[in-house]
Amino acid sequence: MLKIENTEVLGWEAAIRGMRNPMNSWEKSDSGFGCDYSDQHFCSVCEDGHTEACPNCFKQYKLGPNDLDLMTRLRNAGTDHRKFMRMITVYVDLTAPLYWWKEFDTYKVGTVANSCSTMHKIAAKEFTLEDFSCEHLTMLSKERLKETIGLMNLYRDLYINWDKRDDNTKNGLLHDVFDGEQYQKKDTWWQMIQLLPSSYNQRRTVMLNYEVLANIYKSRKGHRLDEWHTFCDWIEGLPYSELITGKGDHNE
Repeated sequence: MLKIENTEVLGWEAAIRGMRNPMNSWEKSDSGFGCDYSDQHFCSVCEDGHTEACPNCFKQYKLGPNDLDLMTRLRNAGTDHRKFMRMITVYVDLTAPLYWWKEFDTYKVGTVANSCSTMHKIAAKEFTLEDFSCEHLTMLSKERLKETIGLMNLYRDLYINWDKRDDNTKNGLLHDVFDGEQYQKKDTWWQMIQLLPSSYNQRRTVMLNYEVLANIYKSRKGHRLDEWHTFCDWIEGLPYSELITGKGDHNE
């Protein structure tokens, strides 16, 4: 399971300025902000040229034929020539299982991520089956996962109510779950951390760019994990994704 939310793509103007610096060709740039409904010069909603008063104008950056043609030629010339792609920044919220994040973390260059913390917030809520990617599990496997979830919830209850229980109740519970050995509050936290399956879904806010997305798309579009197929489909839906994927006729 991969959930994708709150996509933002930024940096087009700066990327184009930088792209045109080597040849001092800024005057040939023909891109700008348009809207979601029509071309760069006319808005069918306010029925006029784009105005600040119209809520639909200036919502989407549109590449002109000159800029798109240069971008395409530089993109096809290779990584040394397409530095502009590193300047087109993408922000997105991703919720995915830990087994997928382990593969995503291969891409360290050109990415930044802030994640929900399992270290600090693992006991913040009761564990449920919906917290895990388990769509491919058999009935038997899903039952085993439910047993693990139940055990983690037992340790969670011990952890969050540690200071509320009287010693007799606490010692009785500890005797049952720790086989009679002596343990402290932190040991109940350790049980959750080390029992946690890799199918547990974690949310991260991620910063990427078009160059790293091109590397990801090339390497992962045929991967066996469903999550990579979902991610590559999302890439194909980004503005001017042909710069990332290499698909389509770029000349206008």
